[in-house]
Amino acid sequence: MSYKTVKVEKGRSGWGTPLIVTPKEGQKIVSVTGGKIHPVAEKIAELTGAPVVDGFKNPVKDEETACAVIDCGGTCRLGILPKKGILTININGGGPSGPLKSFIKEGLYVSGVKPENVSLSED
Repeated sequence: MSYKTVKVEKGRSGWGTPLIVTPKEGQKIVSVTGGKIHPVAEKIAELTGAPVVDGFKNPVKDEETACAVIDCGGTCRLGILPKKGILTININGGGPSGPLKSFIKEGLYVSGVKPENVSLSED
């Protein structure tokens, strides 16, 4: 199956350059926001055609993760996922912070994202 590509831009209070997400065969959109799958993850999945999973209830291997949608204002998911090279989309605003801030780089991390910041890519 061939998936479509989306562009994820920072939100109003966000940080980072747009991320381009093109899932590969077998990859998933992972929502690590607690409670339920976040609307940003749902929109990325809808536009790309890739499956979306709740990463807390159903952990996904790193190589099976096209991108991760998080709601972290602390340090754990905020820095660990970018450190692993996983495209990380934070629904909370703000830029690099915490002890792992050196791994939070443009092109790998974007924040303040709302569903309206996700669109099909023309690239």
